[in-house]
Amino acid sequence: MQLNLKPIPRVNTIDKNTFLKEYFIPQQPVVMENLSEDWPARENWDFEYFRKMAGNIVVPLYDGKPAKGNQKSHIVAQKMKLSRYIDILKTAPTDLRMFFFNLLNNCPDLIKDFRYPELGVKFFKKLPVLFVGGEGAKVLMHYDMDLANNFHFNFAGTKKFILYPPSETKYLYKVPYSIVSMESIDMDNPDFEDFPSLAKAKGFEVTLNHGDALFIPSKWWHFVKYETPCLSLTLRSLPTKPTTILEVLNNVVVIRNFDNLMRKLKGQKWIDYKNKRAVENTHKNAGIG
Repeated sequence: MQLNLKPIPRVNTIDKNTFLKEYFIPQQPVVMENLSEDWPARENWDFEYFRKMAGNIVVPLYDGKPAKGNQKSHIVAQKMKLSRYIDILKTAPTDLRMFFFNLLNNCPDLIKDFRYPELGVKFFKKLPVLFVGGEGAKVLMHYDMDLANNFHFNFAGTKKFILYPPSETKYLYKVPYSIVSMESIDMDNPDFEDFPSLAKAKGFEVTLNHGDALFIPSKWWHFVKYETPCLSLTLRSLPTKPTTILEVLNNVVVIRNFDNLMRKLKGQKWIDYKNKRAVENTHKNAGIG
């Protein structure tokens, strides 16, 4: 048994009208191979360039260990200079990742290396964010809390994505009061005996190479595996529909704070309860007894 996945379409070049009509408006993913072809980043962005430009900056790093007990989700595992982190990345596999690192705030000199694409989309220019990971690092299946449309530009390596549209949420063991799937699920090697509903979900997969840009529509689930050490830039287009904005506010203000409060009050019992509900809800929706 294996996941039901189709390849994400690839285009060499694309114009604004085609992108809007075929991908953005219908909310379908696509890989645009040459969207960054005129960026300095396309030629310059590798680990030695970042060592030169920002090696002395102290960066927060995250690992693959799930939060336990009273811990909040997404806690920083350790901090170190970027140059030391690059040494680790180039030495051996590691699950340490830089997550949602704002270039505008931390490395403004790097802003000159990229441009916002002319795709008919309004970008939120205060959040050009960097993601970096070592060989073998994995990112839990999730969708973004701010429900942004993401344009993910990969550099200096290769990484694998698995995507599912919102319509498949019922099969993905969504954890209540969160925007993630269960942490015990490895989408790179799923256990269909424990999680049989995954076989029913219809999704997409792709491996991004240097310079590839992946459009991830709003509220689409995504799992990431770093096949090699690599760094990526994500540019975001935030939602404008009032109903979607209300959902974002509910995610950020209500659900996240409520979940962290319950973790503080009940600890591991709260996490275990949510995981139990995730299985029960998913199997009920999937018709699995």
